[in-house]
Amino acid sequence: MKSLTVQWAKPIALLAALGIVGACSLPKVGPNKREIFAGSVQREGDAFIVSVNDRVTRATAVVPAFGFSDTFKNAGTLTSDTIRPGDVLGLTIWENVDDGLLAGEATNATVLEEVQVDSAGFIFVPYAGRVRASGNTPDQLREMITSKLEDQTPDPQVQVRRLAGDGSTVSLTGAIGAQGVYPIERPTRTLATMLAQAGGVTIEPEIAEVTVIRGHEQGKIWYQDLFNHPELDIALRGGDKILVEQDTRSFTALGAMSSQSRVPFETQDLSALEAIAQVGGLLSLSSDPTGVFVFRNEPAEIAGQVLGRTDLQGAQRMVYVLNLTEPNGLFMARDFVVRDEDTIYVTEAPYAQWTKTISLISGGLTPLANIASITGG
Repeated sequence: MKSLTVQWAKPIALLAALGIVGACSLPKVGPNKREIFAGSVQREGDAFIVSVNDRVTRATAVVPAFGFSDTFKNAGTLTSDTIRPGDVLGLTIWENVDDGLLAGEATNATVLEEVQVDSAGFIFVPYAGRVRASGNTPDQLREMITSKLEDQTPDPQVQVRRLAGDGSTVSLTGAIGAQGVYPIERPTRTLATMLAQAGGVTIEPEIAEVTVIRGHEQGKIWYQDLFNHPELDIALRGGDKILVEQDTRSFTALGAMSSQSRVPFETQDLSALEAIAQVGGLLSLSSDPTGVFVFRNEPAEIAGQVLGRTDLQGAQRMVYVLNLTEPNGLFMARDFVVRDEDTIYVTEAPYAQWTKTISLISGGLTPLANIASITGG
């Protein structure tokens, strides 16, 4: 009887282990391909499942549209001679008489030092009244003051000097070498030169965004576009606010991959192949290269192009399928553009599930066999 018990211990343990495995589902990182396809609209689910091909990659290749409006791009460069609110001027007025309006008896010249242009752009000159200085050059202002005085004193001669030009400034904040308020001077009249004056950007140039706020209007560009597209190196205006910040887009990596996390973009245009590589790639022993899925809420206009429909309204749940084992699978993954808030999910290979099954069975034999040997004596 003892030998019979020992003889049947291992088969009984194997059957018990198979029963346990069959009675419960194996642990896994997420749904398999069959379960994902079961949620398709074609099977009364709520997501459209689409295999990626050349037409799909073209329809979904949407990247953020940055740029400046014509108002920004058509603004002329300020000259260093243009007077602006806050500037400080020096005026000297000569009169062709011994006892003039402004000069004393011993001299025929009057010096007005540190005349500041007010916030409305005006200065006050005795006997000439309020004169608009902002927007004019010193020579233009000289002619204006001369015209106002010549009716009151014969042949006046006026000199206008620009003593300080701190009225025209811009502020720079964010990921910049030296945040602060900077005057617009001859070497720093455009966006690129002003950024250089402030020490340049302190983040990766490829993912640096530059926003310029002017009054109630604003524009945003990629930092590198300043050098690839010279027309974006706009002329600055007093009061401009310049913000440099890192690209905030990200995607989520899940499933049988080297890393499962929320991942920020490292380039302006990110493909599915680059996104997979960015998290460490697929796992040779557990990832299924035929089951790479991209989950996305797609705007109706793009979803309509992908599906060839015109009756869609609102964002649509889309699941894009990439099969890296196909002859052009890697090309499709290289051309498919990942967008902000996408979820990339890789299913487990069938081999991984089989390995888990074997592990559970082999791991379950030992304690059962031990029990049999103990009871057997």
